[in-house]
Amino acid sequence: MIPVGELKNLGTEQNQRYRVLKPWWDVFSEYLCLAMLMIGVFGCTLQITQEKIACLPSRYTSPTPNAIHCDHIRTYGDNDTVEIPVNPIIQEVKGRKNDLDLHQYVFVNAYCYTRFVHWFAKFFPYLVVIHTVVFMVASSFWFKFPGTSSKIELFVSILCKCFDSPWTTRALSEVSEERREEKLVSLRRNTISKDHPEKNWTDDEETVGLLRSSSVKSNPERKAPEPQPTLTSLDRKEGEQARALFEKVKKLRTHVEEADLLYVMYVLQTSLKVLKFLLVMIYTIVLVHNIQTVVHCKVPPDLTGFNIFCCNHNKAPLFLKLAYCYMCFVGVYGLVCIYTLYWLFHRPLRQYSFEQVRLETGISDIPDVKNDFAFLLHLVDQYDSLYCKRFAVFLSEVSESRLYQLNLNYEWTAQKLRARLAKNQSSRLELHLLMLPGLPDTVFELNEVEALKLEQVKNVTFPPSVAKLGSLQELSLIYCTAKLQLPAMNFFKEHLKVLRLAFESVEELPSWMYTLHDLEELHLNGPLSNEASRSTSLDSLRDLKSLRVLNLCCSLTKIPTSVGDVALQLQRLSINNEGGKLQALSSLKKLSSLVSLELVSCVLERIPSAIFSLGNLQELDLRENRLTTVEEILSLQHCQRLTTLRLWHNKITYIPDHISKLHSLEVLDISWNKIRKLPSRLFYLTKLRHLDVSHNQLTSLPSEVGILQGLQFFSAAFNSLENLPEELFSCKRLKTLAIGSNCLSYLSPRVSSLTQLLRLELKGNCFGALPVGLRDCPHLILSAIIAEDSLLEQLSTDVVEEQPQDEVNGDNISQ
Repeated sequence: MIPVGELKNLGTEQNQRYRVLKPWWDVFSEYLCLAMLMIGVFGCTLQITQEKIACLPSRYTSPTPNAIHCDHIRTYGDNDTVEIPVNPIIQEVKGRKNDLDLHQYVFVNAYCYTRFVHWFAKFFPYLVVIHTVVFMVASSFWFKFPGTSSKIELFVSILCKCFDSPWTTRALSEVSEERREEKLVSLRRNTISKDHPEKNWTDDEETVGLLRSSSVKSNPERKAPEPQPTLTSLDRKEGEQARALFEKVKKLRTHVEEADLLYVMYVLQTSLKVLKFLLVMIYTIVLVHNIQTVVHCKVPPDLTGFNIFCCNHNKAPLFLKLAYCYMCFVGVYGLVCIYTLYWLFHRPLRQYSFEQVRLETGISDIPDVKNDFAFLLHLVDQYDSLYCKRFAVFLSEVSESRLYQLNLNYEWTAQKLRARLAKNQSSRLELHLLMLPGLPDTVFELNEVEALKLEQVKNVTFPPSVAKLGSLQELSLIYCTAKLQLPAMNFFKEHLKVLRLAFESVEELPSWMYTLHDLEELHLNGPLSNEASRSTSLDSLRDLKSLRVLNLCCSLTKIPTSVGDVALQLQRLSINNEGGKLQALSSLKKLSSLVSLELVSCVLERIPSAIFSLGNLQELDLRENRLTTVEEILSLQHCQRLTTLRLWHNKITYIPDHISKLHSLEVLDISWNKIRKLPSRLFYLTKLRHLDVSHNQLTSLPSEVGILQGLQFFSAAFNSLENLPEELFSCKRLKTLAIGSNCLSYLSPRVSSLTQLLRLELKGNCFGALPVGLRDCPHLILSAIIAEDSLLEQLSTDVVEEQPQDEVNGDNISQ
């Protein structure tokens, strides 16, 4: 026999367990039922403990029944009528003693209460109790019905165990130490099976993988646990329970998902409550006026000598107030029930998607569920969505990345990762990880990392611990998808300045990319259109309010319209169209703040006219196109701030004379073209500091080259030059001179006048010897002279190759 205390605890525990399947409207309805029940109990108590009615003879009455003559009748009961005499013979009795004893009053009170008080006024408290009990039974019927109670009990039991399962993390860490060698073999086997997805995994691997997923995602900042020397029997038992829990979840899903009985039962009991509500409200509204304080009744005069009594229903005023209060509670209860029906029919409760959980936890293989299983999870969501998030871990299949996660933490220690740090092209301290099965948690211990580059890393999820990387400014995701938990997203919004993405389809673009309001540079490498439609599908960039640099290495037909969202702040736009023809360039006119523009491999045959309206443009790069003529270069004079023009890797055959109109030009690169002759007017661009005409078909250089007194870099390599004009050596500020791979046989001694020369490229010519005057170039060291070995051997051995450039004297270089 179970003690009463244990029964009470058992009932309380069961109620606490079922609370997860009680959404807010069910809980609210329970409180309303409790309030209505209190009203009914209070009314019943008044009925029992207090006098029901008190009657006195009416002033219009006669002790002699035969003397009563009535010509006016009023109805006070169901079938009885009270005759009120109006005959002048009947005299009004005033202050007369009735001579009735106590027993007669008791009889009259009971008689009048039974026959003339309306049934609604008499039984109202009992009706309240009965209806409330019906409401309460209807609300919890599916918890007791045999066809549904077993499923609910099993589901709630497993759900609570999944929610209260941090011990599985401890069990996994201890089991992994005991079976370290077995796991290494298993990891190798999984690596092999990576290319054979049809191969089935064992139950042990499945359990370990799911436990890994639960461990890592439940506490992403947790460090790798310390290895335990041995496992106790209790720990082994917990490990077996964890394995059994995964099996139970699978069987539960199979058992519950096959039907929708729970959903139908919940709909039926909710519909019953709505019908009950309508019934109660209708008859209560109709009959509430029958609760009257004064009741007239007719009593046989043979018993008391009086035939009409006036009675006072003592509890009628209180019952009336309770009735109105009860109607209010029932009304609210009915509205809640109607809302429940709306929720049941308006939302797809037979389908449950874990999309949000997949996004937050990074476990991408959590399956969506249906039928009763989905309905139960929807109810749990109304109570606390955290239950579903934790429960979802146990629905996930074992994946390779989850099996590797803890081993990654062991293998890639903070010391090992720190040894891989190196400076990147942006002079940031970068950590580059390539082809890992996951992202080690130890990465977030390197707070000195400024750039993180992940290449072909699978199932990357940034947990809240990414906030430890306080110096992180640059993130590169090369052919790997990444998911962000909310704290990590907030961190990236505030700290990330540069984002580089390489992807294979537009669906791989992360949605969180569009929320980085402090992002300054965005580099995208991949197709921006799906297979079904060739139109560019790039979402709005309106939230990227700090974006200054946009680099698109994609195959486009036109510039994405979303680029116009950042037209006011965008300063640098680079498009590498990978050999596809870029059309409809008129949208460039909107980019009024553009300072630098690169249109690479866009199959351009002419310089786009839209460029001429960019008044703030300073740099223009049109490499690897199909330009054959640049006659329209004259229109570039409207870009008054243009200082850099790169037309390299095209098919240009000549440069027009009116290029001299670009007075502000400082850098001109026309290499890798088919130019045979340079116009003399080109060298009237007196601000030129950098001029590259290499890889063309030049046979000579105009003597006007000496006009460029500010020239610091000049390359004419890989041409057919036979001689150099002496005026070239009057460019005193020249620091780099590249004239290799030509047909030169003589180098003028005037080269010694280039006192600021730092680099000289001569290799690939027919020089017999280098001029002695090279020793007069104070900043030119032997290693900066690119020439044949035989020519270098002729130079004096006194030249100190290792001496810094700023300390080399002219007398260190001898013939």
